[in-house]
Amino acid sequence: MKRVFIVHGWDGSPVTGWFPWLKSELEARGFLVHVPQLPDTECPRIEKWVPALAGAVGAPDEDTYFVGHSMGCQTIARYLETLPDDRKVGGVVFVAGFFRRLTGLDTEEERELDREWAEAPLNFEKVRLHMKRSVALFSDDDPCVPVTNAQDFDERLGADVIIQSKQSHFNEGAGFKELPIVLEKVLELAA
Repeated sequence: MKRVFIVHGWDGSPVTGWFPWLKSELEARGFLVHVPQLPDTECPRIEKWVPALAGAVGAPDEDTYFVGHSMGCQTIARYLETLPDDRKVGGVVFVAGFFRRLTGLDTEEERELDREWAEAPLNFEKVRLHMKRSVALFSDDDPCVPVTNAQDFDERLGADVIIQSKQSHFNEGAGFKELPIVLEKVLELAA
């Protein structure tokens, strides 16, 4: 059975934004869908989020797919980096992902968390080795994730990059309760 893991971002939750809609749409098409609640969402740490995702996934295989939003994208990439060399997943849809610094952070605590994620080493070649395919979706007016992040997903991960106009951060705060392009891309990866 094909499994999909939807991974929320900083201050996120499995029940916000377009995650419940995507879960329902994929389940209606026969996928087994998990939207794990990652710990301490207001203060996300690599050393907590990556093991939590690994625990939720169990043994991944080529029928395992991921969808990440914002920091959930980094979490997925860092999780894939930890896999044994012989493990490969079917694909990943990255939504508003980043490896560079975020923008619009108000407090020193937020900037420190951002530095931790942006500066922690990541072996992009190893991440790429563990994905059959990937897609990265960005908005040209994202207040948090500059569109320049698309270059990393293209050049370092070999993702098919899609840049949309005026979609903000693809989150509930921007009015997103559905995100059909993500459903479309998951179905393409799993075809």
